[in-house]
Amino acid sequence: DTQVKTTNATCMALATNQPIAPTRNTEAMREMNQEQPFLPVYNYAVVTDAVEGVILVNVNTLADGEFRNNKLRRKTFADGSDSWNPGGVLTGARHITLAGEVAYITADKGLVVVDLSDPATPKVAAVRELRDARASAVQFRYLWVTTANGLELMDITNLAQPKAVPSATVSLADARRVYLARTYAYVAAKSQGLVIVDITAPTRPSIYTSYTADGQLNDAEDVIVASTNASLFAYVADGRNGMKVLQLTSPAS
Repeated sequence: DTQVKTTNATCMALATNQPIAPTRNTEAMREMNQEQPFLPVYNYAVVTDAVEGVILVNVNTLADGEFRNNKLRRKTFADGSDSWNPGGVLTGARHITLAGEVAYITADKGLVVVDLSDPATPKVAAVRELRDARASAVQFRYLWVTTANGLELMDITNLAQPKAVPSATVSLADARRVYLARTYAYVAAKSQGLVIVDITAPTRPSIYTSYTADGQLNDAEDVIVASTNASLFAYVADGRNGMKVLQLTSPAS
């Protein structure tokens, strides 16, 4: 049973996409391999729910080599609950990005920063009011957030205390999800299609190009960029038009 029921799950994040097994990171193995201990957050999938807030699911059972215990369950927090939404701060949660033990969650209140250093007792580290915060992505010491204003920039040199950089906002009519790849931010921007933003200088971003395939890509909701067969592609969820695959070999082409 690998289904976890929630009221209205909206997004999920893992601390890493590498195949790891924290339970094997024993003291003896750490000494032998000169490894550091795994942070507790690596045990969990972190799920956002528009009603329940945050739900943690231990996914170690899928990595321990024992197929008979492949069952997923909600984590019980220190207060006895199996979901976490203190004072409704995460109501309307719709997207999550993890940076180590810190979670950046877009919700009705804006950008909510959650400290998951102790998964049993999460803490709200900060709340940054934003106009209809939608999604986010981290690259180095910057967090890019899509909002009703477009693509906004936060300085996260201090991970738990983002600082807005208003001068770096890229105005877009309806920015949705964003994907960062090297020196470009790829923004799914509804009727504007795929907007490619040059972020070589993060505090001075500029729109490199917008692509709508002559009006055929006009409901862009999400985008993932990946290398496939030695070429670069953007996989775009184009709403009512289905999925579109764009060859990007370089943004110039």
